[in-house]
Amino acid sequence: MRTPFRKMHGLGNDFVVIDARARAVAMSPKRAAALADRRTGIGCDQLIVLEPSAVADVRMRIFNADGGEVEACGNASRAVGLLLGGEQRIETLGGLIHASAAADGVSVDMGQPRFDWDTIPLAYAMDTLAMPVGWEDLADPTAVNVGNPHVIFFVPDCDAVDLARLGPLIETDPLFPARVNVNVASVVGPDHLRLRVWERGVGLTRACGTGACATAIGAMRRKLVGRKARVDLPGGGLTIAWREDGSILMTGPAATSFEGSFEDADYPA
Repeated sequence: MRTPFRKMHGLGNDFVVIDARARAVAMSPKRAAALADRRTGIGCDQLIVLEPSAVADVRMRIFNADGGEVEACGNASRAVGLLLGGEQRIETLGGLIHASAAADGVSVDMGQPRFDWDTIPLAYAMDTLAMPVGWEDLADPTAVNVGNPHVIFFVPDCDAVDLARLGPLIETDPLFPARVNVNVASVVGPDHLRLRVWERGVGLTRACGTGACATAIGAMRRKLVGRKARVDLPGGGLTIAWREDGSILMTGPAATSFEGSFEDADYPA
């Protein structure tokens, strides 16, 4: 039997999307990693499985390229919003989010950020606005959970940071019991940030929607930018607004690259 899929991306952060609402599709870490492999599989940063939901219009399961199932993915949320169209409530492991597709892009209400040390989570209590920790030249970060955990370092030039080397060290540090997404950002102006991301379970990525949300919120908490800011990543820009009700609104593009199918027996679960 063959399973259809759609290859999509948001700012170059790419996904294999499988619609399992009508026919269940078994997924395991082994199978997700095999499908995500760029040499022997379809290739993607994240594999997305859409399933029926009892509390929303659809349930979105998210598997990183290493096969690990994770709580949230902002760019994938926009891709799913584009795929389904209109207004959609999407159930994720990180909570319920809302997507709205329009001609100029997709907006996603990512819910409210969390700042308490045990909700990031961290291994022990500390101030998450200005964490008294560091790794070589990266120090005094802020931490935010936007459905998944992020640590953010504000630096003069994010391009000068050796994130390919430092990212995996920080991601797997015992301070972060669930591992962590690592963001390095530079302030360009009062409503403008530049960002690079080492994504947990993926590595360096061209774009990370939750990273853009977490970084913008961290910058807003530190009063580096206002309540609405553009975040430029290597793959392009997103607009992040921290609304008065406390929720985060992320707006940006998504696109379909191609459609195809794979033989189930070639990727055993």
